[in-house]
Amino acid sequence: MEKKKCQNCGGTEFVEATDYVPVKPNKMSMKGANKIYTFCLECGEVDSIRIENTTIFKKKKYHC
Repeated sequence: MEKKKCQNCGGTEFVEATDYVPVKPNKMSMKGANKIYTFCLECGEVDSIRIENTTIFKKKKYHC
C-alpha cells in the first residue's frame, strides 16, 4: 500500500483525533456519534472526517 501524502505540505505522518461535540440525528436526540478526524501531523490539514457510529442515524423499521 502506498503511503498517504498530505496535499497541503507533502507530510506523510497522519493522526486521528475527535472533538467533544457529538453529531446527533436531531436537536432533541440524547444519543450522538463522535466525529473522527484524520489530519497531517506537520501542518494540521484535515485529510478525512468520519462518523464513528452511524447506526443511530438509520431509521428504525417497525413491523405491524
